Amino acid sequence: MNEHQKPESNLIRTSPVSRPSADEQDTEDYYFENGLLVFTAAYHLKRGACCGSGCKHCPFEPSHVKGATTTPLQRKTA
Repeated sequence: MNEHQKPESNLIRTSPVSRPSADEQDTEDYYFENGLLVFTAAYHLKRGACCGSGCKHCPFEPSHVKGATTTPLQRKTA
């Protein structure tokens, strides 16, 4: 790939050899799905704001907008 070509994806793929098995994985922050590292809503809430990358479990509203910090629960109680 030369400097003008964009990578096909910004997703991180891991091989089965390089990742822990489901039994070894003791974190609530992420899991592996089809070779991809998937962050949970719990991780995103710890992070504190949306990264804007289109994450599967983005808990912020509006979803997938970098810097968003409002959650549905905050919206209901406001």
